[in-house]
Amino acid sequence: MRTLALAVALAVPATPGSLASPPGTPGEALISIDFKDADIQDVILALAEVGQFQVVIDPGVACKLTLKLKDVRWDTALDLSLRSCGLGYDEENAIYRVAPTAKLTAERAEQRRLAEERRLNRPLRTVRYRLSYAKAAELAPVIKKFLSPRGDVVYDARTNTLYITDVH
Repeated sequence: MRTLALAVALAVPATPGSLASPPGTPGEALISIDFKDADIQDVILALAEVGQFQVVIDPGVACKLTLKLKDVRWDTALDLSLRSCGLGYDEENAIYRVAPTAKLTAERAEQRRLAEERRLNRPLRTVRYRLSYAKAAELAPVIKKFLSPRGDVVYDARTNTLYITDVH
């Protein structure tokens, strides 16, 4: 037997002379919900209606959830519901994507790795600096610490010149 109850009230009452949040502000609606053994997808879709957001739920997301909340923000209810089932979300272009947290974490790590790889695969550029008041041999190891893994510093002691090569 499924029990489903949902009540919505505005969190910010409008008083004369006060600036109320515009409709659709995240977390604005206070809700009272009572779910017993409800499918997480149904809970998410109900909260999407209240919070007025679009949602995509990954295939295979399944969890039964029982919760009873009174006068909480919809985004808090969403976070607690997702965490209870080991789920998380990413938001992109005002669309929430719900998936297992392990999958989201792996995707974020892969995106960071690809971004770093792209950054390091840019063309190399070499610049020459002729120094007047410092010795190139002493500065080369210091500058090397600030370069990317592909970067390199070479110095010419005869002309006191640094040759720095790094991604452009």
